[in-house]
Amino acid sequence: MPDPGTPGAGPPVASHPTPGEPQRLRGGVLGMADIAAATMANIGPAMSFYFGFAFLTTTSGVASPLTVIAAGVAVALLGNTLAQFSRAHPSAGGFITFVGKTFGPVSAVTTALLVGVGYIIGMASVIAISGGFLEITLHRYTGLNVPWIIWTLLLTAVSVALMLRGVVVSTKLAGFFFAVEMVVLVVVSIAAITSHAGHLSAAPFLPSHLNNGLKGLAGGFPLAVYLFVGWENSAALAEETENPRRNVSRAVFSSVAIMSVSYVLFSYATVTGFGYDVHKLGGAQIPFISVAQNTLGALAFLAYLGGLTSTLGALIAGTNSQARLVFNAGRDGLLPSFFGYVHPIRRTPTNAILAFTATALLIIGGWGLGHVLGHHSGSMNPVAFFAEASTMGTILILLVYLASNVALPLYYRRYRPQEFRVVRHLVLPALGALAIVVPLYYLAKPGQPAPYSWFPYAAVATVLLALGYATLLVRRDPSLGDRVGSVVADME
Repeated sequence: MPDPGTPGAGPPVASHPTPGEPQRLRGGVLGMADIAAATMANIGPAMSFYFGFAFLTTTSGVASPLTVIAAGVAVALLGNTLAQFSRAHPSAGGFITFVGKTFGPVSAVTTALLVGVGYIIGMASVIAISGGFLEITLHRYTGLNVPWIIWTLLLTAVSVALMLRGVVVSTKLAGFFFAVEMVVLVVVSIAAITSHAGHLSAAPFLPSHLNNGLKGLAGGFPLAVYLFVGWENSAALAEETENPRRNVSRAVFSSVAIMSVSYVLFSYATVTGFGYDVHKLGGAQIPFISVAQNTLGALAFLAYLGGLTSTLGALIAGTNSQARLVFNAGRDGLLPSFFGYVHPIRRTPTNAILAFTATALLIIGGWGLGHVLGHHSGSMNPVAFFAEASTMGTILILLVYLASNVALPLYYRRYRPQEFRVVRHLVLPALGALAIVVPLYYLAKPGQPAPYSWFPYAAVATVLLALGYATLLVRRDPSLGDRVGSVVADME
């Protein structure tokens, strides 16, 4: 049957979901390479590394690459959970569907709210830093002083317009941006290592060079895990991917592997570029760019270009995938049906994309208003907001990761017992759950400065409110459980 959104295929389907005939996204238009590139663009290696590595190094020490390796292993364990669920039940709902199918409708609604809030807060940090980094770049090379919020609004408007045009054009553009940033990162890293060829050291890979041993590794672990956030992007694109049962898992593992190797290269090059001096590295605003300037001179502009393409790629790829989680929740009835609307021609989740982006901008506006009305009226810094918003969003997302790892063995034992394997469906998700507990502890432990000190309380309040809303909604509509994950992506 031809896709109703293609020319000559007849009139478009209805604009609003009808019982028994939920709206669908355009199926089978993305290949494995597309969703893998979109996943890595969502991770935004340049953006994440530029603004996260200095703090990671001051926490873990010269041997911070070891912390990156540990985080890569942990994310690979989480990738196994996502891959196993996607093979069994590929869905645009991702973790929402997986947790809901295992624990029931209350958990599905709760997860939908946690995912929605967590990803919107996290994406607000990306939206803000896109304009902030453009402001930094233009000021350095032209002396122009245009407020970053103006650039943020312009870049967001252009990105949303591209996303509304269709998943193919926006995904391929995000993949192009990712390719540009990776070329820049690799070139600068190799140049830095080559220029220090006579002074290379294995210290970054020796446990004895971790700050306070394993305590330093554990302290830097949450920061290293955050470098990978976005690794789950491909699952939300399952409905639009050819052969999702195979390609989603391949995209997950290939993305995690490529990012792990790349981050080790970038971190070693940066530590080497600073002569293994953690204090100097930690004091640099953007250490990798400092290395590029010392290594490439005037060509360090390429490092700024990599940062710009990284923020834009992450903005497009992240909003594309994460808005689809909100869309699917609206389609399943876990959130208002308004979010479940699909454009009749382009087959894009228009309302979900617009609402997702608008809410993220409101969060940025609320943060800015708080600075204007509070004690920090002169500190409207997008880099500071990036750190704060990404931390809060990550706490909520980690809770969903944890629930998914707990759900996997129960799901397979209950629904697919003949396929259950002890290592794949019990041991690995148990290790994945343990890997999540470590960063959760360090993000929630007492004694942190404000606003980080109250983030754990905000997370608990969000969970309780989500549970309360979910309980009321399921009582009002007992059939909700039957609709969770009812639309399965299966374009074999």
